[in-house]
Parts: sequence; structure tokens; C-alpha cells
Amino acid sequence: MIFRQLFDAGSGTYTYLLASRRGGEALIVDPVLEKVDRYLSLIRELDLRLVKAVDTHLHADHITGLGALRDSTRCITVMGEQSSVDVVSMRVADGDRLRIEGVELEAIYTPGHTDDSYSFQMRDRVFTGDTLLIRGTGRTDFQNGCPRAQYHSIFDRLLRLPEETMVFPAHDYKGDTVSTIGEEKRCNPRLQVKSVDEYAALMNGLKLSNPKMMDVAVPANQRQGLAQEEIARLGWACSAAQARAMVGCKETVLIDLREKTERLKHGSIPGSLHAAYSDLEQNIQPGGMLYELAVATERRLLFYCAFGERSAMAVRAAHEAGLEQASHIQGGIDAWKQAFPVDPMLSHG
Repeated sequence: MIFRQLFDAGSGTYTYLLASRRGGEALIVDPVLEKVDRYLSLIRELDLRLVKAVDTHLHADHITGLGALRDSTRCITVMGEQSSVDVVSMRVADGDRLRIEGVELEAIYTPGHTDDSYSFQMRDRVFTGDTLLIRGTGRTDFQNGCPRAQYHSIFDRLLRLPEETMVFPAHDYKGDTVSTIGEEKRCNPRLQVKSVDEYAALMNGLKLSNPKMMDVAVPANQRQGLAQEEIARLGWACSAAQARAMVGCKETVLIDLREKTERLKHGSIPGSLHAAYSDLEQNIQPGGMLYELAVATERRLLFYCAFGERSAMAVRAAHEAGLEQASHIQGGIDAWKQAFPVDPMLSHG
């Protein structure tokens, strides 16, 4: 397994790069904008293909690298479903699993630092964001933070993991790089409380100043969505209503780019063909399934995904590959569901 812990000294942020092997798929957790060139260089050096970029929560002390990594690699951006970020490619809920080749992370909803905070567990380790720090815990006094929610996230969720589970936080300001659940139980001064009331009193009494970057970082991080309007201006987008009129037409093939788990959980537009975004590059090249569908049958490819971001990237890639009849549903199945039903069979597995 490839595991790299990278550090941004300016914000005290740890970023984690994961892959199962050299030459395989990679996932990155909590990237920082100023370090994106370094991440891309390391990804090239290790011969990796970045397929997912994850933020544990809406950060207030640095600008995320999600958007820049997406624009450079066409990777899927991921955050929790509670996040106020305008558009990300995929939103996860408690218990969902993030998968790349040879690596699986389980999403654990751990609100308290912010209301959109998630931790991600992978076998022997857990990425705790700003919820559980090494010898500390994340502040709870802004972005809908709540010390009582954080107490339950830590004591009822994270501290119930096996004691040998390694803890990798999103921040550290003292130079510590890793801990364990057992070590934090015994040594973290903020966890030596007897009740939720005692913890809330402790956190409410911290009186911390706001992060220096907060007024810049939070608004910037809330606007990470791909500009789907640009795709629309090029004439490569349609509304849910326009798409519905095309469903069932012999001239159009409706392509669902989401992963199987998303389809099972959220349903699918009736009549659509599943071709996961992760396989897009090979599918739109000569000999690929989508290329042959479009060229051999002279049919139009109509892509959709969860919120329109993956499908917007897919349309651009398809046009670059010479498939000039490709378009997408702006806003994805999220926009479709506001007006029309989805296939209930997939919703039930």
C-alpha cells in the first residue's frame, strides 16, 4: 500500500494520499490549494491516477485543493451530504463506503467541530479531520459547531473503534504526526471528562480567536463547484425537462455515470445505461463501449450523475475524443428528482 502524509506549515494541515499500488488509483484527503502542484508531482512520480479527492469538512483555515485537483485530473470530489459547498461530485452519508482500486474507506458522521464533519476509517486507521486531534479536539464555536454533538461523535463513535486504530487528524500544531485511539483515551486532556456537560463547559470556555483565514477560506470553499454554465453556453447541456423528452428516443442513449452504490441508494432515471465515470476514458476511446455506441449507431450520448459535475467533465472529455453529439443533464439526478420519478427497482437494490 502507498500512504503519504503531507504537511502544509502555513495552516498546520495534514493531507493524506492513498493508493493500493504503484500505477493504480489514488485518493487524497484534505488537500490544500497552495500544495496542489506538490500533490500532482508526487502523483506523477508514483505513477498514480487520482480518482477521488475528499474534504472531511468545510475548512476555515485554508482554501481547499478540491477544485484545483478536479480541474487538473478530472477526479471526483467528495464531501458529506450536510456540507453547504455548492457542488461536489459525490456526497456521502454515515456508513457509506468510498472505494478506489484496493482501498475502502467508511464514512463516519462526526459533527461538532462543524455540522458537516466526517471521519473516514480504513482498516487499521481513521482520518478524523478536525474532530479528534492528537492531544486535543477541534473547536466548536463556529460553522454550526456544537460541543455536545462533538462529545457524542468522539465518545460514542470514534473512541469505540479498536484501541490500536491509528489516528490521523487534519491538523497538528506541535509536530505530532500520528496517535492511536487507545493513546488518546488515556492521554488526551480534553477526553478526561466525566459527562457531556463537563465537556461542553470545557469547550465553551476556550475563548479562541477566529482562524486568520476564516473570512477568506469559508466563502471560497463554499464555491468549489464546476461551472456548469460554461458547458451550457457551449450548447452541451439540457434541463431535466428537456432530458425527459429524450428518454426512450432511439436517437439518444442515457448514460448514468454514478457508482453502483449510488444507484442502489438513490435510484436511477428509467432507461439509462450504467457506465461508471471511473471507466470514462477507456469507454470514449475507439473500441470503447460509449465510443462504439455513439459512432456505430449514430446515437447521442446524454450523460448524468448526482449533481452534474461528473457529467459536465464527461461531456468535455467526450467532445475532446470526437464525440460531438454528447451532452449532459445540468444538475444531475438531483435536478431530475425535483420533477420526475426515478427507477424504484434500483432504490431497493
